[in-house]
Amino acid sequence: MTVMAKELHHPERDQIELSAVLEALSEPTRREIVLRLIEEGEAPCQAFDATAPKSNLSYHYARLREAGVTRTRLAGPYRMISVRVDDLAQRFPGLLDAIVAASRAKAPAE
Repeated sequence: MTVMAKELHHPERDQIELSAVLEALSEPTRREIVLRLIEEGEAPCQAFDATAPKSNLSYHYARLREAGVTRTRLAGPYRMISVRVDDLAQRFPGLLDAIVAASRAKAPAE
């Protein structure tokens, strides 16, 4: 008996809502995941195991995917995650670049 993985929901480009993207990226762990994906490219879920407990990561992956920030594809036993850079740039020009730049900026020295 073959067990099929549950198909994951990804909103279409025109269904991506600004409020959902901003809410998803307001959480530091999710921002860290997105920054690493932008820097390193598509990665398997387990690449982020050191970021947070696995049960928490599943929640964060789902929030990012359902908001339209990331896409998850099945590759054998792995779930590969990537940022929907083109979709976000088409839908909200400059938004992802601004969030990435602000996240990378160092806090001023005290």
